[in-house]
Amino acid sequence: MPAQPKVFGIVLAGGEGKRLMPLTADRAKPAVPFGGQYRLIDFAISNLINSGLRQIVVLTQYKSHSLDRHVSQTWRMSALLDSYVTSVPAQQRLGKRWFSGSADAILQSMNLINDEKPDIVIVIGADHVYRMDFRQMLAAHIESGARATVAGIRQPISLANQFGVIDVEADDPTRIREFLEKPQDAVGLADSPGEVLASMGNYIFDTDALIEAVEYDGELPTSNHDMGGDIVPYFVERGEAGVYDMNRNDVPGSTARDRYYWRDVGTIESFFDAHMDLISTLPIFNLYNTDWPIHSQTVNSPPAKFVRDSVGRIGTAIDSVVSLGSVLSGTHLERSVVGPWTLAGGGSTITDAVLFDYVRVGQGARVHRAILDKNVVVADGATVGVDRERDLERGFTVTDTGITVVAKGLVVEP
Repeated sequence: MPAQPKVFGIVLAGGEGKRLMPLTADRAKPAVPFGGQYRLIDFAISNLINSGLRQIVVLTQYKSHSLDRHVSQTWRMSALLDSYVTSVPAQQRLGKRWFSGSADAILQSMNLINDEKPDIVIVIGADHVYRMDFRQMLAAHIESGARATVAGIRQPISLANQFGVIDVEADDPTRIREFLEKPQDAVGLADSPGEVLASMGNYIFDTDALIEAVEYDGELPTSNHDMGGDIVPYFVERGEAGVYDMNRNDVPGSTARDRYYWRDVGTIESFFDAHMDLISTLPIFNLYNTDWPIHSQTVNSPPAKFVRDSVGRIGTAIDSVVSLGSVLSGTHLERSVVGPWTLAGGGSTITDAVLFDYVRVGQGARVHRAILDKNVVVADGATVGVDRERDLERGFTVTDTGITVVAKGLVVEP
């Protein structure tokens, strides 16, 4: 392998995201807005770009129009040095069928790897919120001699049954002994019995090894063709799988509070909680780290504005994030994240809420512990998240923890 290997990035962005319904009813999970002005995929691509990668493909499939458009409009690279970020829809290159799993997505997109001929391929998911310097993981992969390396993040052992758990060799904590899918009886780490290493869904492969693995997997009728469930065990069985502990990753500009932050926002609860992590004075995840920025589309919009309403009522905004183009008139806003071009009328109250773009909240309306998708209108005097039974009667999604979700474009009447 050359001293400076050629590295190719693949972002797996074909996920349907059923557990995030109704937010994914009309869009792919990686295209779901997050943090006001971002999309979930922006975190994955930003990490790769900040790590020095300049040739990145995004494999899409499920309801991908808004995702494809976002990638093409936002992630424009200079072609002078053959740099690009491009989305690649499912192409049915191996027959008239769609991707049957993340490993099959790579198998059906093998032409991309053959065209670039990289030495190493970095494969990551598109729907996690985190920062990571892949240069450090790449150096560890090369030094270890492993043919596949899995990124692991330390999680409480009580949550082990929610993740793919990496069981390391007793005499070498950088080698994977076994990959356990959502174990009920996980054993803690030797240096921290109360924690396990959960797979982050990020992988680094020697290119020839990845090709061999996905081609072999593609011939197995019993395989689910999944990167974590099938490809990683393939390398583990051969003693060729290493693990990279996220504790070794030092992202520029990170603090002790957010250095190891990683959220799998696969459920409404985790999606909501991740937003609440953004808004404290010392946020658990800091969007304002200029040394490792999260890039997104630059919106041609005026600044957010806070004004009195027509009768002189003064609004307040406490512990909240408000995006460009929004106008809040005499509104009480607290512990909330507001997307671009939101309008809120006098006497309205928005608390513990996440609003996507172009939401309208009428005069005297109340929104509490809720997620409002794009173009939702809350009419004058209407409420969301205040009366659980009423929300259910109106067909809104209400989680067991009491988070109400209003789907795109709905009008909430009093």
